[in-house]
Amino acid sequence: MTKRLIFNGFSMNAVSHVYHGLWRHPQTLQTKFNDLDTWVSLVKLLEKGKFDTFFVADILGVDAAYKGSWDTYVKEAVQIPINDSGVLVGALIQSSEHIGLTLTSSILQEHPFNFARKLSTLDHLSKGRVGWNIVTSVSHNAAQNFGFDRIVPHDERYRWAEEYVDVVYKLWEGSWDEDAVIDDKAGNIYADPAKIHRIHHHGQRYKVLGPHLSQPSPQRTPVLFQAGSSTAGRGFAARHAEGTFIAAVNPQGARRQIDETRALVRAAGRNADDLLFVQGMSFVVGGTEEEAAAKARDLAADISVDGLLAHISRDLGIDLGLLDPDRPVDELSIEGVQGIVRAFEEGNPGRRATVADLGRAYALSSQVVGTPETIADQLEIWQSAGIDGINLIYHTTPGSFVDFIENVTPVLQARGLAQTDYAEGTFREKLFAGRGARLLERHPAASYRGAFVGNLADRLPAA
Repeated sequence: MTKRLIFNGFSMNAVSHVYHGLWRHPQTLQTKFNDLDTWVSLVKLLEKGKFDTFFVADILGVDAAYKGSWDTYVKEAVQIPINDSGVLVGALIQSSEHIGLTLTSSILQEHPFNFARKLSTLDHLSKGRVGWNIVTSVSHNAAQNFGFDRIVPHDERYRWAEEYVDVVYKLWEGSWDEDAVIDDKAGNIYADPAKIHRIHHHGQRYKVLGPHLSQPSPQRTPVLFQAGSSTAGRGFAARHAEGTFIAAVNPQGARRQIDETRALVRAAGRNADDLLFVQGMSFVVGGTEEEAAAKARDLAADISVDGLLAHISRDLGIDLGLLDPDRPVDELSIEGVQGIVRAFEEGNPGRRATVADLGRAYALSSQVVGTPETIADQLEIWQSAGIDGINLIYHTTPGSFVDFIENVTPVLQARGLAQTDYAEGTFREKLFAGRGARLLERHPAASYRGAFVGNLADRLPAA
């Protein structure tokens, strides 16, 4: 039996997300990102197309990371202006019924006690449809917006993230017993005090007494996503995530990354299939191969190379705008772009990728162009390499999603590669067939179930 793929509608509450410059396209609604109607229409479209998730990315700052300035980011709306992803997810609960709603929140931006309550509230209101994309942030300006001089070192951010999730796990999984809520109107008892516990967390960064102020939500802990590709990031995903976003440039690269990370998942005491791998991809769909190729050329002509290079400069921590645009990339010591360069040179035989080429190569490395049938063929190849799903990156919105849902989705459904209807239950139950609404017992969060029962300090005043 064919295993279906998971499909996420990937977006950002901003003018320009990934394909910078295309916000100028006459058929996109990107500049209407402040209008709730734009998002309501999109999430209804994704739900009609039986997408699993509406996933909203986010950032917390803008560095002067390109040409020694932040001017390009502002002029070309490279992820600024941007609104809060969590607020948008909350606003879309009433407009949707089945689709998962995944927000991005950094360990920088909110104290874990308040964040835990916010996510529990959203999970209650959505009847268990909330996911959390855990990020550690890469921007110095993001850190400066929250009282730091600069971003803390990479591996230290992941140690910080370990404590952050430890706090929220204790609150979500351990603070309230499963049967704490009695709802006894005749006896005037809503909840049993003996079954609600303080967590007494004392760590390097946080001191949290508890208890959690929200009663257990349908999932308790939201579905957990993470996107780090570094050694520390993959290790964190292996221990904590239920879904991880990857950006391999070809199926072979995806296979290597997935095999390496699944080994880490097993080493962490979990099963290999406890972690889903979701590949970022974009699609240009045509009735014929020629039509699709022509559409792809038209889109590529409107993409801003400056905007793409500014985006990459921020993510790599290297100001590409200060480099000679005609200099071959292989002469530079830039980590993290070798796969993109290789894919570019394979597609352009005899040509060495230059700094100027890097932007387009980055944007187009995961783009699939073709008819619905050839796109489905390609997705079968990616699936055979080990991916579990697709993070669909738009060129225009909602146009890219409309093209995919109206033309590609029926072909995928006929092949058993896309769901034809939603399963019952919570977001977690929809993603993992046959599993319950709560995290598996082998997940580290589950160790806090019952961990605080019988703690006499619960009944004492706070010190």
